Amino acid sequence: MLLSERLTENIRACFTGIWIQSHEHDEALLEMSRLCHSEDWRLLSWDIDRGLQGTELVDNGNTSLPDPLAAIHSLSSQADPGRPTLLVLKNFHRFINSPEIIQALTQQINLGKQARTYIVVLSSLVQIPTELEKLFVCLEHDLPDRGQLLEIARSIATEAGELPEGPELERVLDAASGLTRYEAEGAFSLSLVRHGRIEASVVLELKSQTLLKSGLLSLHQGLESFTGLGGLEALKAFCLRALRPRTQDATPVRPRGVLLLGVPGTGKSAFAKALGRETGRPTLTLDVGALMGALVGQTEERTRRALRIVDAMQPAILFIDEVEKGLSGSASSGQSDSGVSTRMLGTLLGWLNDHTSDVFVVCTANDISKLPPEFVRAERFDALFFLDLPGDEQKQAIWRLYRDLFGLTSDQRLPDDRHWTGSEIRACCRLAALLDVPLVQAAENVVPVAVTAAESVARLRRWASKRCLSAELSGVFSNDERSGSRSRRNLSRDPHRN
Repeated sequence: MLLSERLTENIRACFTGIWIQSHEHDEALLEMSRLCHSEDWRLLSWDIDRGLQGTELVDNGNTSLPDPLAAIHSLSSQADPGRPTLLVLKNFHRFINSPEIIQALTQQINLGKQARTYIVVLSSLVQIPTELEKLFVCLEHDLPDRGQLLEIARSIATEAGELPEGPELERVLDAASGLTRYEAEGAFSLSLVRHGRIEASVVLELKSQTLLKSGLLSLHQGLESFTGLGGLEALKAFCLRALRPRTQDATPVRPRGVLLLGVPGTGKSAFAKALGRETGRPTLTLDVGALMGALVGQTEERTRRALRIVDAMQPAILFIDEVEKGLSGSASSGQSDSGVSTRMLGTLLGWLNDHTSDVFVVCTANDISKLPPEFVRAERFDALFFLDLPGDEQKQAIWRLYRDLFGLTSDQRLPDDRHWTGSEIRACCRLAALLDVPLVQAAENVVPVAVTAAESVARLRRWASKRCLSAELSGVFSNDERSGSRSRRNLSRDPHRN
């Protein structure tokens, strides 16, 4: 529903205090101006710079009203008994905590029902003092949808060949989702200047700057792809199937995401970063630690704001790395941080369960015991995958990948890689290239995590057995130590293979 439609309903219902949250004040004011013109309502606006403005100021009005209190008092003299009068106060959250302002607003909003006058606060955030909470209704000015973004793109790309078509146009609109009209116009114009046509890469670049300003999320724009990940075939197939292209209204079913549990260094983070590139979606990285604030209520507000940004950026991949470290304190939150971690967890869990935006969440964890049980229950995620130590075939693929990456010859003898992860294979290849020594000699500097933390790895594999899906083979992961199967024990048999 458009802002003008919701505003019309509230005006006719005689809500005389209205708070509109908007990041585009000029657009919101333009929409209200059109509404008032069509309904024959009077519209006045005030800001600290230009004072009181309006096309029908009574007695030419005193437009030099930098005092916010005088602006509120002026509404009574500007009222027209025959029709509604709206006073829009821009960025008024900066002044509203003053006792004088609170009292003046209270009186004016109560008098508005008889005088048909309406106070409309236009602000980028909702900060209503306790005394005024019951007097205001809150409306949200939505960011432009795909149709509006397409209209903006067409108004800028007027020459032949400047506006892409088909799937490429859809990628541009996906990239522009979550931007304001002003930001979208700037991104499209920059793309025309740089490439002579509108391209999604430039739009994503500007979106990355927008997220950077929030300080809560970052946009990953790496070159990772599934070809750079050895193994994990079942996990790759599941996510690609879940994120296959669908028509906008074909089904109410939306993919939720996956939780990746595994030994450190098995490619959990690399997979999450590559998934966005494979599916053509931006990958948003959320640092749970950055949500914590020093002031009362700041953490909860930051969490809600970050999730609102994520929803606006749909379709997207939301990547939360090592989530257990950010949420592990929720169990003792009441004693350690006055319940802040618990409330943040509750907000995140509620969003995971109820969000309807096209956002696919990828969480990684190394220690399942530190996660609260409610985090991994059904309908939070589509699946829980376990990434075990790579097996022989996976290791062969990983060795080939990193030998090619670091320019190593393929005729070198491979070291004993029992219990090695993909990260340790990469480290060995990188050290061999860095030190200009054979792989076997470089391996002397690599100690696998499965050796240094053998007890933790064994405990993790026992927990995952029969409880998680295997990231490599279809079906449930099984850690059957008695089995000679390569796929489950994932141990190298020949330390001298080529």
